[in-house]
Amino acid sequence: MSTVEKAKGATDPYHLTRFIQAQEGNYVRALSEVNNGKKQSHWMWYIFPQFDGLGFSATSRQYSIKSITEAKAYLNHPILGIRLNECVQALLGLENRSAQEIFGSPDDMKLKSCATLFAYVSPPGSVFEQLLDQYYQGERDGKTISLLEQSVF
Repeated sequence: MSTVEKAKGATDPYHLTRFIQAQEGNYVRALSEVNNGKKQSHWMWYIFPQFDGLGFSATSRQYSIKSITEAKAYLNHPILGIRLNECVQALLGLENRSAQEIFGSPDDMKLKSCATLFAYVSPPGSVFEQLLDQYYQGERDGKTISLLEQSVF
């Protein structure tokens, strides 16, 4: 039984299976590229998702996180949360590399947006804060913060 088939049995109000379906064919490759310190293929949108309103391509919109509750559901998902943490831990294990060297542009900024989103919905000291500290000197993505704060009201 595939990962997608396992996930379909669960309630999915945010259609998180869209991420699992996208990751099904290349999550292992994406993690390998992160571990090797050099992104070489196209998977950023569904491995390190961003908050809605940052990207305008069809792919960016398809894989954007639409609400704070969806971000929390993503983190708590038994597959997606583990995979995201695994990728972040791999990045934290790299030394003497910048996000720009690993991901290139604009994916280095997508990583910052993703880490900002998940740090926002995580307890202080989370791996997402650690990622922001290591790669962005603790700086959060201002546009992501602005969109998150607007979504609260």
